[in-house]
Order: sequence, then C-alpha cells, then structure tokens
Amino acid sequence: MTEKKSSTNRRISVIIPTYNGSSTIGKCLEAVFSSEYDNFEVLAVDDCSTDNSAEIIKSFQCRLIALDKNSGASKARNAGAKEGSGEIFFFIDSDCIVQKNTLAAVNKAFAEYSPPHPPLSKGGLEGGGVKYEVVIGGTYTKIPYDNNFFSAFQSIFINYSETKKEAPDYIATHAMAIDPVLFKKAGGFSEDFLPILEDVEFSHRLHRLGIKLIMHPEILVQHIFNFTLIKSLRNAFRKSLWWTIYSLKNKDVFKDSGTASVELKINVTACFLNILLALISVLTQNVLSLTAIPFIFSFNLYSSRKLISAFYNAKGFLFSILAVLYYTLVYPFAVGAGAITGIFKHTWGFCKTII
Repeated sequence: MTEKKSSTNRRISVIIPTYNGSSTIGKCLEAVFSSEYDNFEVLAVDDCSTDNSAEIIKSFQCRLIALDKNSGASKARNAGAKEGSGEIFFFIDSDCIVQKNTLAAVNKAFAEYSPPHPPLSKGGLEGGGVKYEVVIGGTYTKIPYDNNFFSAFQSIFINYSETKKEAPDYIATHAMAIDPVLFKKAGGFSEDFLPILEDVEFSHRLHRLGIKLIMHPEILVQHIFNFTLIKSLRNAFRKSLWWTIYSLKNKDVFKDSGTASVELKINVTACFLNILLALISVLTQNVLSLTAIPFIFSFNLYSSRKLISAFYNAKGFLFSILAVLYYTLVYPFAVGAGAITGIFKHTWGFCKTII
C-alpha cells in the first residue's frame, strides 16, 4: 500500500466490512490498491466469516480486524473505525469496486467543505475537534461490474435515486465519507438496530444534530450485484420490508428518501390501483372502470420520466423499454409485498408491546 503523505492529500482510512465475501473481497481490495491516490490505509473487518475471506484479506497489505463472532455490518464498521488513523473515514462494502479516482474525489470533496464552518446549528455535539461538519456521500456507477439486465437496472436506479438531490435524505455506507472525530462523537453506527438501514438511521441522527449531508456524484464505486430476476425481486422485497418498518417508526412514510422515492411509491400505488380497477371491471361486468387505467399508467410514466431518462441515457432505447416494463409491471409486486409485510410486522410488534 502506498503510504506517501502530502499537505493536500488527506490521509483516508478505507473501512470495509465483510462477511462470507470471498467472491468479491479480493476484487474490492485489488481496486482500492490500484487507486491513483497516494495517502490511504485500508482496514478490512472480517465479521467471523465461515469462508476464506480472512485468507484473501491477508494476501493484501492492509489491516485485518477479525471479529470473534458474527455481529453484523454496524459493529464491523465501528470496529474498523476504532482502528482508523486517517483524517477521513471512507466506508464502502466488500462488493464495491472503487474507481482509480474515487479516493481523490473524496479528498477533493472535503477540500470544498473545509473549515471555517459556523457552529453546529442545533448544538447536538459537545466539545471541539470536529474539523469537517459534513457527511459526504457517493453512489454506484451507472453500469455495474456485472453488466446484465437486472444488475444494470438496479445500479442505474440507485445512481439516479441517490444523486437527484445535492442534500440527500441519507448517505449510504457503500460510499460514505466522514470526519473521524464527528463519527466518534455521534456514537458510530447503531449496533442494536434493524438488519439493514443502519446508514439511514445514522444519517438521520446526524442531520438532527445539525450536520449537513452532501451528495458528491464524482465519488463512485462499481457494485457487484450478480442479480437474476429472483435475486432482484428478493432484494426489492427485503429492502421494502425494512424500509416500511423504519419509516413507520420514524413517521416519514411519504418522504422522498433516496431509493424509497416518491416516484417508486407512486409506481407501486399505480400498479395496484390498476389491478384493483381491472378486478372491479371483471366482478361488476362493467368496463367503465377500465377507462381510468391508461390515465393512471400515463401519470406514473410522467412521474418517473427522469428515471426513465436515466435508463435511456445509460443503456439506450431497447434497455429503457425493458426497464420501464420491469419497473412498472413486475417490480411493484415485490416492493408492495415487502411493504405489506412490513406493515404487519410493525403492527404486530406494536401490539405485542401493549398487550
């Protein structure tokens, strides 16, 4: 690993948690060490994998932190942060491929938001030492590492959803950069939380403390999805389930929040509303209700026009047609099923607390 130091290139601690990630961790580390940046360290945290992830990590010049039991990504990231010595913590996932200029983009982003800054607006953090009062995020490249239809659909969808606002609702841990002192003062990632979305909770917690969340589209990582139709739908179901539970607890169900976007919520609603109208028409033997379906579908397409444009710009006309069909006619079923399951889980959990 290059250990050069300079006055302009801040030392970056790249923190990578992994659990049974032997199929991707090697590619991930190889990409980091191919970086054009000249001042970084790598802390790879093995969350008690049962495969040979640790052996692969040992073949690289990085710090291996081995946990003695499987504890989840939050604890793994916190463990890496405890050992980091950089001026910037940069969190990625073990199935992410940094680009040659990714770390340079992180450094450039922090240069743009260097002090002096006004005091924290809400005074939520005690004491000094915080140099950068921002959390800066990146996103996935539009084209994933495995460039099949379902992986490309997901990568473009996430890239669009996470970059459409300069001040996003959250910063995802597949590309999150933060001041180490700020990270530690905020208490790190919650280790007693849902199985996923710890980055969303962390972002919301910091935002309530007056910390700015900034999206920097030049900070890119290429994701390894290896998605098939089943894996794509399973991912949509799982994300929707936990997003629904978190949103109900957080009372922000209708918020435009990254991949849990207003467009996606309109898309799912439109799909199920059209199905309902079709069923009403069949049951009542009246075709009048069918006349509303084209208008609802058209409104849905209009609401998602920027996402559709992102599909087209990334992969062309044929892909965008297939992506729209998948997005409007298939994807909503997995998202909707996840949301319904999440509502039941949340309601049942609430009921158990009051019985």
